[in-house]
Amino acid sequence: MLRSSIVRQFVRFQSTGKQGKGVGVMFMNMGGPSTIPETYDFLYRLFSDGDLIPLGRFQNFIAKIIAKRRTPKIESHYREIGGGSPIRKWSEYQAQKVCEKLDVESPETAPHKPYVAFRYAKPLTEDTYKQMLKDGITRAVAFSQYPQFSYSTSGSSLNDLYRVSKQVDPERRIEWSVIDRWPKNDGLTTAFANHIKASLNEFPAETRDKVVLLFSAHSLPMEIVNRGDSYPAEVAATVYSVMEKLNFSNPYRLVWQSQVGPKPWLGAQTAKITKKLVDEVDDSQAPGVVIIPVAFTSDHIETRHEIDIELKEELDAPYKMIRCESLNGDPVFIDGLVELVKDHLKQNQRYSKQLPLDYILGSAGAKNVFKHPSELFGEKR
Repeated sequence: MLRSSIVRQFVRFQSTGKQGKGVGVMFMNMGGPSTIPETYDFLYRLFSDGDLIPLGRFQNFIAKIIAKRRTPKIESHYREIGGGSPIRKWSEYQAQKVCEKLDVESPETAPHKPYVAFRYAKPLTEDTYKQMLKDGITRAVAFSQYPQFSYSTSGSSLNDLYRVSKQVDPERRIEWSVIDRWPKNDGLTTAFANHIKASLNEFPAETRDKVVLLFSAHSLPMEIVNRGDSYPAEVAATVYSVMEKLNFSNPYRLVWQSQVGPKPWLGAQTAKITKKLVDEVDDSQAPGVVIIPVAFTSDHIETRHEIDIELKEELDAPYKMIRCESLNGDPVFIDGLVELVKDHLKQNQRYSKQLPLDYILGSAGAKNVFKHPSELFGEKR
């Protein structure tokens, strides 16, 4: 029964592409509260997610306590960066630009309609899915905006999509495929390299090649890393690809930020390494530091507040640290996303070869999640 259903999905998926009925492109991310009043709901959803932060059998109860306790502080942080998270603005911009370019460069799959779906903030996956059904979308790409896959982030968003699809689309009117990782995408790595060069130009020419590049990514609980999560390796792949484009012009390290709670997290910590290089190491060895948010595709609270405000306030010599500009609306980055989606559609891909293993290692007996990607995306060609 399941196999026949998958076969029907695959046939319909193939036919929609050939008939050119159009494609919905859903940009998926964790999101952030666009306004201050949304902060508590955002935090509660985030800490309720056992895929991201495993808290055990009392997850929801603990999440309420943590969210209530942290809301005032996080609200003040969002006030300091303009009154809300910029993620939605940039996600909608990126999705719109990608689809506009796809209509020109891939007319055989046009029209391409942009959507944004967040895991913890508006627009939530369920609301976006309902809008896609209302718009008559029958073929869609779940486009993870986490360039490097982690079961705790990318996987959580896909689990959410799976649950929502069962609730609001039991007849599977929308046929899905997924772009689940793209750590070495040329547009991504070229844009990073260009932004790093611009940041390095802020330092004197005679010491520029000694400036340390710190590639900073959101950390993970070691509990997740030790399951075999692919995220650390894929972030490292992005870093190495960027450094290749820079011809390894500078010393560099990969560091990790945004740890929460007492459990062990992946290190070394961004703040600790930055403070050592800026405040303790002699200028002849490290005349400056450039921090590159390597796992984020736009500005958000971790760049605008955690790095730009909190970290700088902790430094004795903050003028020696520069945070590399985020990707945001960079046209080189946008072009990289266009090529990624265009190739995905042209090859009729369902999901990457790595995704089944991600779920074997990452799900850890979780309930109400798919056990194999074919349950949501059909059989891989």
